Amino acid sequence: MDTVKLLLSVLMLTGGIAVFYYLEGQPLWVRILGLLAIVGAAAFVALQSVPGRNVWDFAVASRAEVRKVVWPSRQETIQTTLIVFVMVLIMGIVLWLFDMLLMAIVRGVTG
Repeated sequence: MDTVKLLLSVLMLTGGIAVFYYLEGQPLWVRILGLLAIVGAAAFVALQSVPGRNVWDFAVASRAEVRKVVWPSRQETIQTTLIVFVMVLIMGIVLWLFDMLLMAIVRGVTG
């Protein structure tokens, strides 16, 4: 039965997109609201299946985990960004010097 629910959900989405383009003479906001209503109905049907409930449970658990994250302060973010920029600059210069050295060696060998 879950397969039927998911298939119905996909058919609803496909039909909603087809109707969105079929009614191109209607105002855009009407077509968008209709499409959003169909997407909501398709999501409701999909969430009635076991895989849909698993996805919903995963989303709820992910949200709970995101709330546990300790986000860096503005100062920490700026410092980390500056460190990354400096390291990229240093590595760029080192690679440029290495390239120049290899080019000098190749020129010396090939004349």
